[in-house]
Amino acid sequence: MGRDDTHNYLIAPNPGNTRLTRVVQGVDEAGKAADIPVVEERPLTVFLNGQEIVTAMTIGDYPEYLALGFLRNQRMLQLGESVTGVDFDEELETVVVRTDGSTTYEEKLKKKTRTSGCAVGTVFGDMMEGLDDLTLPKALVHTSWLYTLCSIINRTPSVYLEAGAIHGTVLCRQDNPMVYMEDVGRHNAVDKIAGWMLSEGEDGADKILYTTGRLTSEMVIKCALMGIPALVSRSGFTAWGVDIAREVGMTLIGRMRGARFTCLSGEDQLVRDAEPKHVQDKKAR
Repeated sequence: MGRDDTHNYLIAPNPGNTRLTRVVQGVDEAGKAADIPVVEERPLTVFLNGQEIVTAMTIGDYPEYLALGFLRNQRMLQLGESVTGVDFDEELETVVVRTDGSTTYEEKLKKKTRTSGCAVGTVFGDMMEGLDDLTLPKALVHTSWLYTLCSIINRTPSVYLEAGAIHGTVLCRQDNPMVYMEDVGRHNAVDKIAGWMLSEGEDGADKILYTTGRLTSEMVIKCALMGIPALVSRSGFTAWGVDIAREVGMTLIGRMRGARFTCLSGEDQLVRDAEPKHVQDKKAR
């Protein structure tokens, strides 16, 4: 269990993990020698039963969750399908996910979309597949929860604070951050969350997903397929991401900095129970 000064997580970043960063020597603006930690990238090849699906660039932690979440968010693992095994080989840098069904995704794999995600996100098949009849459950979002979440998350020791060049995604229930994942691509961090939820049988209906990345179509689609009705970011939006959020009934909040935020979908689900000026005053102190 991860821990920071203010909060207990089920899973938290581990900036002390020496596999995730390495020190590189350079020079600073004054020409002086500078040793800085930089994020490692490693390839991870995902197999579903006997079929190779994708090779992703990742920091290398929680490979089993990443593989499960990627396959679930690609609709290659269906609801109710039984996963019989997840095997990670560190030497070969592979994860093999086994199910009680057969794998026939040749046509799906031929249709590939490179998304706007950092580290080049990839979506196989029709990006909108599975959203046609999807309506997310209604779930109120208190502004006091948002301010508390941001305060806790921003103070949590992380690889980002250690080395930068990385994104974070946090699964939350009300004002309680539960699982905090990081990776070079925000899509990988979200897939790790999805994999954890699948492994633990965790439902998304009462959750909020917080991310440091842009609220793109890919991010909104992944969040919707995870059954999470609220997506929050300190970054901005894309128009298609907003359109999809409105279509599925997602509360979409971006540009969350200090007391400020912008809601472009699901405003009717916001409960304004915290005065922004009080948050500003607290921050100033």
